[in-house]
Amino acid sequence: MSTETGAWRLHRTHTPAHPWPLRDRLALAAGLAAPFLVALALVPFRTGLTHTNAALVLVVVVVAVAALGSRAAGVIAALSAAAWFDFFLTRPYQTFDINASADIETAVLLLVVGVIVSQLAARARRLEVMTVTDADHLARIHRTADLVQSVNSADTVVDHVRTELTDLLDLRACRFEYGSLVGRPPRLEKDGSVTVGRRSWNPDTDGWPEGEIELRAYGNGRYLGRFMLTPGPGAVPALQARLVAVTLADQTGAALDTAGPVRG
Repeated sequence: MSTETGAWRLHRTHTPAHPWPLRDRLALAAGLAAPFLVALALVPFRTGLTHTNAALVLVVVVVAVAALGSRAAGVIAALSAAAWFDFFLTRPYQTFDINASADIETAVLLLVVGVIVSQLAARARRLEVMTVTDADHLARIHRTADLVQSVNSADTVVDHVRTELTDLLDLRACRFEYGSLVGRPPRLEKDGSVTVGRRSWNPDTDGWPEGEIELRAYGNGRYLGRFMLTPGPGAVPALQARLVAVTLADQTGAALDTAGPVRG
């Protein structure tokens, strides 16, 4: 068993332009603007349009924003939809006052349903992104799963996954540490993003942070070790490849939990 010691020092060649990906920033803007524009467009028809139907139209807008963006964008869209429904489509018009109890109930339901549906839509988008469809990626996962089931040595699985990760992520080097966590290197997270200290780092727009990056292996929720990844000079692998890397680390954790610790 080996434990790497020493202090970590992180350097960056540049400061990320923005912690939010462009798609999520656009979705946040749409969450604010789209319900306003749709509610405004419904103003000429508000006397002949039931409030229930108007609310349903705004719910559709909230779902569209959440599906294209994030949970935060969906929540903002739901709040915006409820506010502009009140302002434009309920009496007295052009105020945020509501006189009728039925309109109050409709506005509250619009907000609640909008938030819930937006969360479901954002989750569906996330699951779609995480779906592994590439044949090579599936082959890596299947090879590792077969190895975990067929061997009793965790070392064999660790060595196999080190090779897979090096090829998958185009790494310059990859090693495995078993033992307590030392230092605070950048970390590859479960969702394929990277955390540097307490700050989120978007590798798709900002590249890899400098230095080694840890990818932790857990078995039954217990930390068992980590792969230390040294990125190569090329472009950052796509999100799907990073998610496969996380899956391989999870398979390593399962092997470690079953067969015992890696010995150095």
